[in-house]
Amino acid sequence: SVRQTGQLHIEARLAAAGVERAGLEYLETVDDGEVRLTWIAEDGTVIYDTDAEAGEMENHAEREEFREALRYGAGEGERTSSTLSEKTVYYAIRLSDGSVLRTAESHYTLPALLMGIIQPLVLILVLALLLSGWLASRLSKRIVGPLNAIDLDKPLENDAYDELSPLLTRVERQQRQISGQLEELRRRKEEFAAITDSMSEGLILIDSRGTVMSVNPSARKIFGADASSEGRDVLTVDRSPELRTLLEKSAGGGRAECCISRGEREYLLTASPVVTGGERQGTVLLAVDVTEKQRAERLRREFTANVSHELKTPLHSIMGSAELLQDGLVRPEDRDRFLGRIRSEAARLVQLVQDVIDLSRLDEGEEFPREDADLMAMAREVAASLADEAERRKVALTVSGEGGTIRGVRRLLWEIIWNLAENAVKYSRPEGGRADISVNTLPDGRVRLTVSDDGVGIPPEAQSRVFERFYRVDKSHSRETGGTGLGLSIVKHAAQYHGADVELESEPGRGTTISVTFQKRAD
Repeated sequence: SVRQTGQLHIEARLAAAGVERAGLEYLETVDDGEVRLTWIAEDGTVIYDTDAEAGEMENHAEREEFREALRYGAGEGERTSSTLSEKTVYYAIRLSDGSVLRTAESHYTLPALLMGIIQPLVLILVLALLLSGWLASRLSKRIVGPLNAIDLDKPLENDAYDELSPLLTRVERQQRQISGQLEELRRRKEEFAAITDSMSEGLILIDSRGTVMSVNPSARKIFGADASSEGRDVLTVDRSPELRTLLEKSAGGGRAECCISRGEREYLLTASPVVTGGERQGTVLLAVDVTEKQRAERLRREFTANVSHELKTPLHSIMGSAELLQDGLVRPEDRDRFLGRIRSEAARLVQLVQDVIDLSRLDEGEEFPREDADLMAMAREVAASLADEAERRKVALTVSGEGGTIRGVRRLLWEIIWNLAENAVKYSRPEGGRADISVNTLPDGRVRLTVSDDGVGIPPEAQSRVFERFYRVDKSHSRETGGTGLGLSIVKHAAQYHGADVELESEPGRGTTISVTFQKRAD
């Protein structure tokens, strides 16, 4: 302040007068009080200082107040300590010999004064906080202790404050509601699992982020996934581009379908978005095995094409022969041959239509009346009917075995024996071939019908297809042997109708053996 500065000037003048009069002796005896006195030589060397050893002090030639005193006779300066807690004011006077006497007085700065006040307050506040925290902790433990000891499974059985009774009653009521809801959710989850686990179709539930929520066993088998697939991105289950495209189409909000192949099976994938409140919640992915459906569709197309072909061939023959006869282009001696051809082709048409009707009735699962049938007697009847054809081809047709009786449909059983025996005669080695029909009862009560020949045989690659409709191993030979191409297909379906097993053994150039084993007759 101005007052302190003026006081410092007075102190400096008095001290300067004393030094001028008595020199160093004055400084050593003076009572300086709060004012610091420093005597500095003209070159800045400290001669004496009331608060420090002069010899240890640095040169003061560069001090502001010292330079001003040398120049003007008096000088002032002030400096603040590095900690900002003290501010020192200096006043220097030049003496007659050129030396300088400096007075200095320090006082606390405002921040230092404030810190001096705040520190005790902070200490008191900290102590108060610690004390209040300790008291609050003890009090809260006394309050919270009984609350922590509450058994929420049985809220009303707790010994707590009376004030908590309404709360515990409400908790107990909510516990019952939650338990009921959890039980309902568990029951529904079990029902859902039971339904999806028994599905033959693959089912995958996907949330809106593409994460798998559920995969049923059929889907795991189809896509080669496991239980760990749940919770992962659906594209980690199957990375096929078909599935990716399907999901992208479904994400647009519409139902999408595509077909994929897995091994030898074909599947139809259907992705249906699940929308609630106008927002897409997820996707249901359904995989249906359509292998048999596509196979049936292929067979239907082949069947239609083959029937058309088989019908056109005899019809063209009949029409051609009839036109020649009508136009008078046939010599009288050839008329019977052409008429015989017309009759033969017409009979072939009738047989083809009848075979198609029989297959259709078997496909539809139509029930036929059953009766006891002696297969040995039927085999002899068939052999007698084929005797002329066998003699014409010079094939030895025999019937052997101990016989056997089953319960079945006589007309279908006749078709089985007839078609197998007719093929054996047709495809046996000409000029000395052999065809045999045998009927035997096996030790376990089953009856086996076996028809064998020593003819051309069936190549291995064709053996799995000979029971297909209209399939012929050698199409060029079919005109010579005749027939409709449905014989073995009728054998297969008629055997299946009776629950019988059909086995084929054939070696090219050595012949073919076909066995039909009927189940044990129920008494």
